[in-house]
Amino acid sequence: MKIRVLLADDHAVVRYGLRALLELSGMQVVGEAGDGREALRLAEEYQPEVAILDVAMPGLNGIDATAVLRERCPRTRIVILSMHSDAEHVHRAFAAGASGYLLKGSASDEIVAAARAVLQGRRYLSRELAHIDRARAERSDEPGPLDSLSARERQVLQLVVEGHSSAGIAALVNLSPKSVDTYRSRLMKKLRVSDVPGLVKFAIQHGLTPAE
Repeated sequence: MKIRVLLADDHAVVRYGLRALLELSGMQVVGEAGDGREALRLAEEYQPEVAILDVAMPGLNGIDATAVLRERCPRTRIVILSMHSDAEHVHRAFAAGASGYLLKGSASDEIVAAARAVLQGRRYLSRELAHIDRARAERSDEPGPLDSLSARERQVLQLVVEGHSSAGIAALVNLSPKSVDTYRSRLMKKLRVSDVPGLVKFAIQHGLTPAE
C-alpha cells in the first residue's frame, strides 16, 4: 500500500512542489492544509501515516500543532519543515513529538527520504544541520524563551500577533475575552515585551507565525 501523507504549509506553491515529489516517489497525498488548525482537522479525518508540517503557519504554528497531533493521531509520524537552523527550533520540534526536521532549502532533496525514515521509526535531521549535535537537539537542558509559556499562552500569542481582537481570540479558543486579556498580560510579562510590535518581532523570530 502507498504511504499516505498530509501536507501543511501556508504557501500553495510549496505544497504543489512537495506533492509532486511525494507522488512521483509512489506516496499518496491524502490532504493539504494552509494552516495548523486545518492540518489537525485533516489529520483526524484521514489518519495519515506521515504529516509534513511547516513551522510558521497562521492560526496554529507547526510545532504546537505537532504536540496536539501526537495526542490525537499517535500513529502519525511528523516531519517539520523550517527556515530555522538553530538548535532551539530543532529541540522544540523533537520535544513536541516530531520525528524529523528539514530545512526548507533542502526539502526537495530529502523530503522522500525523511518520510520513509520516520515511518520506519527512525529520527531524521536535515543534512544541512549536521553541525547540531543530535543528542543535544533532542534533549536540550537549555530552556528557550518559549519554554516559559504554557501551550495556551503560546496560542494566544500567535493569535494576537496575527491581528485578532480579544473577542475574536475568545471565540476561536473557547475562552472569555477577559481570560484572553489575562493570558496576554501574563505572556507579555514573561517575555518582557511591552507592546504588540514587540510581540510580532518575537513571534517571527521564534517561528510562531509567518513573516508576511
